Amino acid sequence: MRIVLADLKGTEGFVHKDTIVGGYGARLRAFSTVTRLACLLKKSLNDVPSVTMAYLAAILAAAGHEVSFTRGEVLDGDVAVVLSSLVDYRNETRWADAARARGLQVGFVGLTASKLPQLFAAHSDFLVCGEPEEAVGRLARGERLRGICPSAELPDLSALPFPRWDLLGVTGDRRAFRGMFTRPIGGFPVMASRSCPEFCTYCPHRILSRYRGRSVEHIADELAYVCDRYDRPFIIFRDPLFTQDRERVLGLCDEIRARGLALEFECETRLDRLDPELLEKMRAAGLQTVDFGVESVSAETLKKVGRRPIPEAHQRAVIEACGRLGIRTVAFYVLGFNSDTWESIAATIEYSISLGSTLAQFKLLTPYPGTPLYKQMETQIFERDWEKFDGFTVTFRHPSLSAGELQFLLAAAYARFYFRPSFFANLGHLEMRWLRELVSRLDEKVAELHSRQEIAKMARAVEC
Repeated sequence: MRIVLADLKGTEGFVHKDTIVGGYGARLRAFSTVTRLACLLKKSLNDVPSVTMAYLAAILAAAGHEVSFTRGEVLDGDVAVVLSSLVDYRNETRWADAARARGLQVGFVGLTASKLPQLFAAHSDFLVCGEPEEAVGRLARGERLRGICPSAELPDLSALPFPRWDLLGVTGDRRAFRGMFTRPIGGFPVMASRSCPEFCTYCPHRILSRYRGRSVEHIADELAYVCDRYDRPFIIFRDPLFTQDRERVLGLCDEIRARGLALEFECETRLDRLDPELLEKMRAAGLQTVDFGVESVSAETLKKVGRRPIPEAHQRAVIEACGRLGIRTVAFYVLGFNSDTWESIAATIEYSISLGSTLAQFKLLTPYPGTPLYKQMETQIFERDWEKFDGFTVTFRHPSLSAGELQFLLAAAYARFYFRPSFFANLGHLEMRWLRELVSRLDEKVAELHSRQEIAKMARAVEC
């Protein structure tokens, strides 16, 4: 059987699907000078291939099927499996309609198809509900999938075949920008675990399946498999909480070094799941970048949405340790929690600068369908266009801030973090004391300029 796997390039701005926001995806449209540049960079640096599609390609190819892959063109075949998203579902359903018109049976997989099947039902022959591998395995064995097809989660992730990147056209040779920002162009996603053991009410990562991890040996075998086929690959661990099991990570680092695997990697985790000894081991094994959520400077705000606060002293100690070891850091922030005010958001922006991470990403609170937060905020939600649940668009009525104020504060966060001399000094690793003192004085001048511009636009500065 000829099977087409479709992970479609998003329309408008930069669209990232697959495991982003649990699979709902994100879309960044330029709304300021900084985000305009960010869109350009993300299209080159962050267009990561789909690990979901690579797993399905491996399952189907192992069963003897002819597998082809597309990012946009409608290809000939018998069956098409489309990766669904929330932020780009209209583009995906248009593609499905065109494929069905050419005689293909079309199905959707992913979190969005599982949680909002009504968006895809009229444009498909089947919808896979749940983690897709079990149902696609049935398809590979000759079962004809129809309608809504429940797909059981895999009890043992180590039973999965290794992703077939070759069938997705991934070459591993796009390596520009190495060392300048956070990753080279090109990279291989790896899932060492799935879901998340935390209980943040706003996060979709844990709403499809329970948390479980793969064995150290199986992860190391996959890394060796990639290293055998690609020169010094860059590995992007897609786990929401990579270092949840400290001993497993230490074991994996030892295994990477014992096998002599020449690779580099990045991961995402919580700062309270990191310590200097662990960071040293990870750095020796190839760690280049660590991503983590800070979300808000307010511990009370975090507690209200089920997120465990991390002491400021520990956050600063971990980031300082990363700096000493040459590990780049990316901090995530969420603006617009129900308890937020202009002053509390300003305090979070100020904290993002003082914390000293290499990069920062700011988003607006988004009540994603299927999360506890969505149920709690349902009466506040005014947006009915699901594609606008993209992480950067206001979708609900905030108790104390207008939609215009929230959008303004989001743009101000990016401007204040990135348009300052110390950001560029940190990128360039400037260490001379006199130069750092000069940069600090220039930062004060730039902050005054930001304040004047903010007052001119909104009659108040982004200050707490």
